[in-house]
Amino acid sequence: MANEVIFHSIHQPESWKLSSYLSTGGYETLKKVVMEKMSPEEIINQVKISALRGRGGAGFPTGLKWSFMPRHFQGDKYIVCNTDEGEPGTFKDRDIIRYNPHQLIEGMAIAAYTMGVKVGYNYIHGEIWESYERFEEALEEARVAGFLGDNLFGSDFSFNLHAHHGYGAYICGEETALLESIEGRKGQPRFKPPFPASFGLYGKPTTINNTETFASIPYIIRNGGQKFLELGKPNNGGTKIFSVSGHVNKPGNFEIGMGTPFSELLEMAGGVRNGHKLKAVIPGGSSVPVLPAEIIMDCTMDYDSLSKAGSMLGAGSVIVMDETVCMVKALERLSYFYFEESCGQCTPCREGTGWLYRIVHRIEHGKGKPEDLALLDSVTSNIMGRTICALGDAAAMPVQGMLKHYRNEFEYHIEHKKCMV
Repeated sequence: MANEVIFHSIHQPESWKLSSYLSTGGYETLKKVVMEKMSPEEIINQVKISALRGRGGAGFPTGLKWSFMPRHFQGDKYIVCNTDEGEPGTFKDRDIIRYNPHQLIEGMAIAAYTMGVKVGYNYIHGEIWESYERFEEALEEARVAGFLGDNLFGSDFSFNLHAHHGYGAYICGEETALLESIEGRKGQPRFKPPFPASFGLYGKPTTINNTETFASIPYIIRNGGQKFLELGKPNNGGTKIFSVSGHVNKPGNFEIGMGTPFSELLEMAGGVRNGHKLKAVIPGGSSVPVLPAEIIMDCTMDYDSLSKAGSMLGAGSVIVMDETVCMVKALERLSYFYFEESCGQCTPCREGTGWLYRIVHRIEHGKGKPEDLALLDSVTSNIMGRTICALGDAAAMPVQGMLKHYRNEFEYHIEHKKCMV
């Protein structure tokens, strides 16, 4: 695909090697930024023009986030890459560090230069050891070649980057829980404010971005923010990697322009498996509300379109479900995940996720009561917005989405003690 920003070299032999990355102009942008002493304001302006939004799920404008970092702060500052993708349906970031790790390294180095940072960390999910080893190898190649370390290209800019391996806790995908984990403590979210830009890693100013976000930076600075913007649509610039899984014939990662119709993405993934009909799609990872086929087929894949439809783009993790799926059973599995992964710090989340799972579990197993649906509505409303981090919301939104669009299946389960499908 001509417009690929991150997976442009994925089909090259050993695309993860430094030699492969250099053959496509790798690290030339970093060298230009440092040698020509580009101003941080100019770089941030190009990132703002690009309309690059955080690719980890929140969708916060990247250029705006970078501008929060106090560049002239006297003391240590940090940048951190969040490669802790542990949500069901997510698997794009591991392929970035598996197949194109040097573009991530270059993007982080450019970000460090822009924000006056000397040290960075990449926090990698604990269950992707192969990808972690691949990234460590790329770091060593970059150090030996002089793309990381002290006084890069003979300048006064120094940047050292380290990989930090997690242990598979979903909660560490939340940025402040991630910081706690790097510091050697239990991964639990912090109260905000203060925000990481003023009090982050080791109590110092810190900027945290997703893997895909940092990996997009070399393209933006090399080609200009406007060109990146034009790959997508206004307010939704660039390409986006969508991880398509579930009931499709060709599951995988697909890098396409923001604003591409969902129908085209589904076609790229080979369509619905075995000739079945599309029933529902979770468009942004398991934490976002489900959308029925008749709604998602009219959507384009971008933040604004999916928000208008009643869901979210999230991390771009598209879970496809065909007509054979029982939505009660699907929700039971999702609710169990969030119940297991709650860190237990907040009472609404610790207790509420357990309530959600147990109620859905008894409906699925023929013990549901008519009042259970009202109870599910009540529990979700008492979780939403009442927790330190967004895990409580992430557990509640799938329940709300299922009840909104498939309440009849839950009612059928309660009345007939079996699945509708």
